[in-house]
Amino acid sequence: MPLVASMKTDVIFYELIKELPQIFFELIEKPETNPNIYTFTARE
Repeated sequence: MPLVASMKTDVIFYELIKELPQIFFELIEKPETNPNIYTFTARE
């Protein structure tokens, strides 16, 4: 049995973060982070 389970991409979450990347940083309580210096990708 593998230690890491595979995950499926949550389409709604992916689209939300893609359109409004600053929301991710608000969720992790780092709202002062500049989302423009990061690249958000989701691998299937």
